[in-house]
Amino acid sequence: MAPKAASSAQPSQNITVSSGKADGTQDHSLAQQYGGGHVGAWVDRLPASVIPYVQLARLSPPAGLILIFLPHLFGILHAAIVLMSDANNGTASGDGGSANAKFGPAAILRACTVTFGGSFFSSNAAHAWNDLVDAPLDQQVARTRGRPIARGAISPRAAFLFTASQAMLAAAFLLVLVPSTGDADANDVATAVYYALPNILATTYYPLAKRHTHLAQVVLGFCLAYGVVIGSCAMGLLPQVHVHIPTVCLTATCLLWTVLYDTVYAHQDVVDDRRLGLKSTAVLLGGTRWCKPTLWCVLAAMLTLLAVPGRAAGMAAPYYVFALGGCAASLGAMIRRVDLGSPASCWWWFRYGFWLAGGSVAAGLVSEYVLRAALG
Repeated sequence: MAPKAASSAQPSQNITVSSGKADGTQDHSLAQQYGGGHVGAWVDRLPASVIPYVQLARLSPPAGLILIFLPHLFGILHAAIVLMSDANNGTASGDGGSANAKFGPAAILRACTVTFGGSFFSSNAAHAWNDLVDAPLDQQVARTRGRPIARGAISPRAAFLFTASQAMLAAAFLLVLVPSTGDADANDVATAVYYALPNILATTYYPLAKRHTHLAQVVLGFCLAYGVVIGSCAMGLLPQVHVHIPTVCLTATCLLWTVLYDTVYAHQDVVDDRRLGLKSTAVLLGGTRWCKPTLWCVLAAMLTLLAVPGRAAGMAAPYYVFALGGCAASLGAMIRRVDLGSPASCWWWFRYGFWLAGGSVAAGLVSEYVLRAALG
């Protein structure tokens, strides 16, 4: 995601930034975190030398971590539902007990633990890498010059070493990503790397995307949405594109969801992005009469794709009510009511466009899983 919030270029920790409410008025918000100056709560208790790294990794509050983990959770829950459906239809391999073990609570907990750990270090590495690449640009934008590298609290060399260390720790989780099923290749690290490599390459490229294409939000969407694939792998469902279309559609749903909320978010930086020659969907569409109609079309495509996994797995009404209904209501309200010319309004709707829609999809998948488990 693009840089957020700001302060002075000095290495002070006491950076205060306000964000906005839906009506454009100001209030305290997570905007501080993305300007690199967020302090308070447990952060204040840390040694002064550690605080810039917490700010660099966006750990207080851990909104970036949740943003990365949620698609993994979607993939885990969807894979569990698919595996349960296969078991009920008699198409799952193994006897009843071994088949149930693949999608039971223990399997889900294991997959969530592995992907959450990987997401934690991936989030740290991705945010640090983004800041490192963008530091020369951040120094030229009032809203971002307070970030740790831009303000001089962390040197580029130290930031690179931090990024590399977090990336290596994230990669370590690939060793246990695919659950063992007794097959010779089931827990092969090469299989996990094969599935993770596209995301690694895309995440490495993302900070440069805004220099090359107006579709930087699509690149970001791929980086985040690919968590669905990783989550599926963590459940033992290896979703090659030509094999499991519902998983691909759920991944595409998350990609379009990211395009929606990050396009709204990126409108905060349109003036500076244009001044610096940077590109985004907001730069491409901002200030034109086509912006909101385009967002409505993206939402329609997202909801259509979100319906595919439900139909393919024969999901019940709660999935559609929570997942599709919740996304339609929350994202529809965002598109209709956001003032794209107001950074405060864009920030407010960006936050809730993410949390409410993400919670809706999670609620839909959880309700389907619980319903199936209860009905046996």
